[in-house]
Amino acid sequence: MSISQAISSQIPHLLPYLRRFSRALTGSQPGGDAYVLATLEAIVADPDSFAAAGDVRTALYRFFLQVWSSVPVNDHVDQAGFSGDEIGAYRNLEAITLRPRIAFLLSTLEGFETAEVADILECSIEEAASLIDAAGREIAEQIRTDVLIIEDEPFIALDLEILVAELGHRAVSVARTHREAVKAARRERPGLILADVQLADGSSGLEAVNQILGDFSVPVIFITGYPERFLTGMRPEPAFLITKPFGVDSLKAIISQALFFDRKSRRKDKSEAITLSSDRTGCGEGMIPHPRLFG
Repeated sequence: MSISQAISSQIPHLLPYLRRFSRALTGSQPGGDAYVLATLEAIVADPDSFAAAGDVRTALYRFFLQVWSSVPVNDHVDQAGFSGDEIGAYRNLEAITLRPRIAFLLSTLEGFETAEVADILECSIEEAASLIDAAGREIAEQIRTDVLIIEDEPFIALDLEILVAELGHRAVSVARTHREAVKAARRERPGLILADVQLADGSSGLEAVNQILGDFSVPVIFITGYPERFLTGMRPEPAFLITKPFGVDSLKAIISQALFFDRKSRRKDKSEAITLSSDRTGCGEGMIPHPRLFG
């Protein structure tokens, strides 16, 4: 397939999902979208290499990661609120967890088979499997926090409660409407919100979350059966998005990334379930400031 044929047929359909992956990896809409744009520019600049790369989907993600890894952290992270120690801590954390985290996202969020993950990361299948397993172990040790679930379908809400508990977190409330969501958030002050987009009273989960964020900062993951409707390039857009029906691994990956990028998540002690600090992550103090949910 020629590059022009790929661009006109397959690539446009893949872009919403590449943008989702990019945002999960970078933690923000603007940063994630900037890398997707840079990837497209790289493809246009070197169409022969892309055309010779094989499967369009895996080649697209491989090109993206090549672009992403070529840029120093201080060139793509907003450092307005960073101290020198925070930048150093962020770099150290990435150096330890970066490849396992990428492999895990490719596998669980984007649905690539282990062999495809290996192709994208240009490593052996055995190494790709090892990276995915390593990420799973790291995630198990990540931040434990209180979770507010905004979901009007009882069975989905129950599934979310179960999955949240399996990940070591605590579901403190389930809200079915905009009003219930805002009230619960103010009462519980959760460390994470899982929100459906369309609620029982016809209101929008986006609107409820925006009102909550006016009171305090908290990472939010939106859940929808139609992710392409919210990854159009028009603002506002969610930084973290998961597709219905969802699996435990996909939810685990997104929760991990959302909490990873939130320096104010409340860390829970495993045995006593108490808050240890409002300014720590599971990997050290003073990590990066939580990015705005909407760009």
